[in-house]
Amino acid sequence: MEAYTDFASVYDIFMDQTPYSEWADFLADTIEKYGISKPEAGKDGLAFTADGVEAGEILRSERNLVLDLGCGTGTLTELLYQKGYDMIGVDNSEEMLGAALAKREKSGSEILYLCQDMRELDLYSTVGTVISVCDSVNYLLEDVDVEDTFAQVNNYLHPGGLFIFDFNTLYKYEKVIGNATIAENREECSFIWENYYHEDEMVNEYDLTVFVKEDNGLFRRFTETHFQRGYTLEEMVKFVEEAGMEVVFTLDADTHEKPGESSERIYVAARECQKKSG
Repeated sequence: MEAYTDFASVYDIFMDQTPYSEWADFLADTIEKYGISKPEAGKDGLAFTADGVEAGEILRSERNLVLDLGCGTGTLTELLYQKGYDMIGVDNSEEMLGAALAKREKSGSEILYLCQDMRELDLYSTVGTVISVCDSVNYLLEDVDVEDTFAQVNNYLHPGGLFIFDFNTLYKYEKVIGNATIAENREECSFIWENYYHEDEMVNEYDLTVFVKEDNGLFRRFTETHFQRGYTLEEMVKFVEEAGMEVVFTLDADTHEKPGESSERIYVAARECQKKSG
């Protein structure tokens, strides 16, 4: 069953405790420290050519683009846009992008949203930064899926560009949430989230049952099944390097310290350093 169809309509309700603002601050700080993208600061004092076109404008505009890969409903994309970044959002779910487009209409932002599979990324130019958080990478279930995605990221990164992503670790699925059941009851909707960890494939199955209150006071029930694969830090570093990027840093996403054996989610920042040929 395709993920993020009906669930997209209630996704933001159940994610209302997600620290998106903290994530946006962390990403902006990381881009400022290690990246090449700059927030738009207006055009005062910029040099223009004789025909009125700003010198280096095209090159600069590509360098300053930030791609949110697996952007979902666009909450984080909007926050980074508000920080001054020129944003592109890519997601494979039309329903999730529908929610993102509704936010864009309300905010008046100029974010470009594209419905694409991250393994087959197709952009009109290079970008200075690619981000992918909230464990989007874990939806890549085979080595070749990660390899293809990272190769595409590297291909579209501006020289010296930055790729920042997070992933849930194998430890998290094996020891923390695997085979656990989580439920939440709210006034307008409720869910039951059943986890089944498949050890041989290193894949966690999420069976979601959601009850949504309709206008007539009755509840509509729907189900979705999601699959995510756990990875080790060593595996992710290998994928990054094989794609032609170099690791800048790795951090435990919860403590912002060096990752350890019990880290559940890890940040990786990598820099484009060579384009793969052929």
